[in-house]
Amino acid sequence: MAEYICLVNKDTLIIKPPKKSPCFLRTIVLLFAMVCGVYICTICLKQISTVTKMKFQKIQVIERPSPDSNIITELESQIPSLHYPKPETFSRGECTQNPVRFFAILSMQRSGSGWFETLLNSHINVSSNGEIFSVMARRKNISTIIQTLEKVYNLDWFTSASKNECSAAVGFKWMLNQGLMEHHKEIVEYFNHRGVSAIFLFRRNLLRRMVSVLANSYDRYAKLLNGTHKSHVHSQEEAAALSSYKPMINSTSLISDLKEVEMAAVEALEYFNSTRHMVLYYEDLVTDYTKLKDVQEFLGLPQMKLTSRQVKIHKGSLSDFVKNWDDVNKTLNGTEYESFLRADY
Repeated sequence: MAEYICLVNKDTLIIKPPKKSPCFLRTIVLLFAMVCGVYICTICLKQISTVTKMKFQKIQVIERPSPDSNIITELESQIPSLHYPKPETFSRGECTQNPVRFFAILSMQRSGSGWFETLLNSHINVSSNGEIFSVMARRKNISTIIQTLEKVYNLDWFTSASKNECSAAVGFKWMLNQGLMEHHKEIVEYFNHRGVSAIFLFRRNLLRRMVSVLANSYDRYAKLLNGTHKSHVHSQEEAAALSSYKPMINSTSLISDLKEVEMAAVEALEYFNSTRHMVLYYEDLVTDYTKLKDVQEFLGLPQMKLTSRQVKIHKGSLSDFVKNWDDVNKTLNGTEYESFLRADY
């Protein structure tokens, strides 16, 4: 029956409305829930799509930046690259109008920076003044560091490499552990303000670097060359004498030691990313002479053939220069550093 009829008395007729089926109500609720679900899913998908698109665009920007030459030119013009120093200790004479560029070689000990600096100094227009912050007093705080930098870039710093009168590029080499990392914020600000170009020089084969560090530390006390200590040599005989010492490498901490050096380089590049800089590797300089042309171009120098009298100390298979080579070989085999075992440089 569609309706229920109830007789209360003779004169009264009550008609009751029909009861709705529970199945019908459930169907209504289900349809409502489905509509709401579809709507919510649509909104969520749109948001996810937008976020994903934004992230992808950010990755593209990082990996493949747009080479807008106008922006690059504008940024470079804000940093002075040409300088006309007025030294307090001498007169530049007829070279007063010769512009000078400032640079710093940022590196680690035993990474080829000494050899690289002799190459630069073989250029008639370059004065690279050595490892000036090896002296603790010059880097005891940021004030002494800035004072030293000012003296160098004002051409009032004198070394055997100084060609101050008509220098076209003036700088020095600075090791990461000589106050550079501790005061990196102030130094980056100084570099950008003064227009100092940074040349990073690292060594890919960190195992060879470690052997060189240990051997050099030993010779500091042993003085194998007729009672004198030399970090760099100029003859095969001297190189053979120094390489005769075979250091023992701590194989237990070897991987962590290599990682620590690796991370120091990464950190330095991150700190100085906002400066005008270039990155070089010792191995590339040895095998590819065009890298030296790139350096001269970077410093705005006339192209010249660069030479050095320095002789490589540990030349040949690395297994000939490590006392516990079997332990080292076993430790690094199968790791990300395995290639260090066989590389020539």
